[in-house]
Amino acid sequence: MLPLQSGSSGNCVFVEAAGVRLLVDAGVSGVQAERRLAAAGVDIRTVDALLVSHDHSDHVRCAGVFQRKYKIPILATEKTLDAAERWSPLGRLFDVRPFTSGDTVRLGPLSIETVRTPHDAADGVGFVVDDGRRRLGVLTDLGHVFDGLAQLVSSLDAVLLESNHDVAMLEGGPYPAFLKSRIRGPAGHISNDEAAALLRGAAPRRMAWACLAHLSHENNTPRLALETHRALGAKGLQLHVASRSAAGPALEVG
Repeated sequence: MLPLQSGSSGNCVFVEAAGVRLLVDAGVSGVQAERRLAAAGVDIRTVDALLVSHDHSDHVRCAGVFQRKYKIPILATEKTLDAAERWSPLGRLFDVRPFTSGDTVRLGPLSIETVRTPHDAADGVGFVVDDGRRRLGVLTDLGHVFDGLAQLVSSLDAVLLESNHDVAMLEGGPYPAFLKSRIRGPAGHISNDEAAALLRGAAPRRMAWACLAHLSHENNTPRLALETHRALGAKGLQLHVASRSAAGPALEVG
């Protein structure tokens, strides 16, 4: 797994398993994605599919470019694509493979579980990529720690997990009251504390690592996120932080 960028300014994650190459979300430009993948030795034109988690611009705005320029099929729900047209029109799409949220999608030898999330999107999902031996979760924009999330995390061998904000920074920061309410509410984003508690209670012993993602620029820092997880999270779990502005870290599962 290689996060190409993660945060409100844009999200895109590269996953390769069992010979299948995936991108999750398209919130960075085609040029950025192409260059960052090339630096890791990957030609973006060899990507087999683009999975879209939800309709917000920082996750979907360049999906049309990815398809037209690089001929990458798009997998998304119809509700997500319909809503994306209102936020950030995608242009002409010629290879869309819709799924229903909650379905398991097959791509060659991979099973990709789509997990409904309560984030304030039209039809948001997280993903679990399963090659028959290992299970990787790509779980951001979660809304809150919803029923079944802990059980899902307990089934994973590694996870890219939202750890969006530090509660004190959010409360004391410059955001207006309505935005603070939205972020901490049941359809917003989970905090460092919530993500750490989730991993403490659910991460299995076999979990290779957790990569903390979608950190807020205004209400979090990589240092704070790591400190919180080390103090409150799963003991001994290897932790990483996805960058808001660059690729990395590159991580393997097993």
